[in-house]
Amino acid sequence: MTVEVLNETEFTVNIKEISDLVQVAMKAMKIHPQSDLSVIFVDEEAMSQLHQRWMNEPGPTDVLSFPMDELRPGDDDDSKSELLLGDIVICPSVAATQAVAAGHETSAEIRLLTVHGFLHLIGFDHEVEVEHREMFGLQDKILSEFSEIKV
Repeated sequence: MTVEVLNETEFTVNIKEISDLVQVAMKAMKIHPQSDLSVIFVDEEAMSQLHQRWMNEPGPTDVLSFPMDELRPGDDDDSKSELLLGDIVICPSVAATQAVAAGHETSAEIRLLTVHGFLHLIGFDHEVEVEHREMFGLQDKILSEFSEIKV
């Protein structure tokens, strides 16, 4: 699996950690090991432009996902061909603000947003309560698995 991490901001981002986290998420969700995706860190101006263009919402947001190939997680069939999953775009300055409000480090918020964006990329959503519980449960599970590996 190829995980490309690009940091187009002044923020310091642990690129290896983000790549490792995405690989843990891909394995947890049984995504074909030859699938590719990108995680791109952008400033507030770039995120505002993306947010307006694709969501018709003003101002920056924390994370946006841009899926490429249609996918549903959990298929154990290793014969499934490799996929270009798409792009996860994160705004670290928005993440930093949210981290302060949540009472944890910016790096923890960036990890959370990475997994959140990944789950959106592979088709999860949280518009209704049942979806919300499933998606956030998976998010917590993946972050927990990653923290156990990291130790």
